[in-house]
Amino acid sequence: MATLFVDKLDPQSGTALEIGSSGDTITIPSGATITNNGTQTGFGGVNTPCFLAYLSANQDVSNEVLTKCAFNTEVYDVGGCYDNSSNYRFTPTTAGKYMIYGKIHMQSPGGYLSYAKNYLKFNGESSYPAMAGIQTYTQEVIDDSGIQVSQILEFDGTDDYVEMFGVGGHNQGDVRFAGVNRYYSFFGGFKIIE
Repeated sequence: MATLFVDKLDPQSGTALEIGSSGDTITIPSGATITNNGTQTGFGGVNTPCFLAYLSANQDVSNEVLTKCAFNTEVYDVGGCYDNSSNYRFTPTTAGKYMIYGKIHMQSPGGYLSYAKNYLKFNGESSYPAMAGIQTYTQEVIDDSGIQVSQILEFDGTDDYVEMFGVGGHNQGDVRFAGVNRYYSFFGGFKIIE
């Protein structure tokens, strides 16, 4: 193996510089630093599949009944892994760890909320650690509540899925999940680069 000592490699004008050929291994030794002052492509991983959906209209739910939120409007769905028409669930087709987050904004028209809880259900299970975002009220004055939850979950890339549920207690009747725009009730997630 020969060693070439130079301070700069420049391609011919109007061409691109290529190092190595298909099948070759380019090694950066320990202790060396690569400094990028330009545009990079093809390095690292990607945060996809990813999605963000929201509830576009109010969803009436029964008092103290755990109910899936119908996040029916997609802001984006890179990879096509979110079902916004019937199951309202995210089933990523790439295995890995994902940051899942969301918020259900609950309202109690004409009364007050005694409690509000949001759950991330992983494969239909809401037991710890897939449960998050419990908020309990002690004063009889709260009629509007938004609880945000987040959880890192590991998906197998085939049939693992996650959904979001909420439940609220109302002193006079039913509650509702508020759906006005993407800032009230939303549900999203993205793959973590490992």
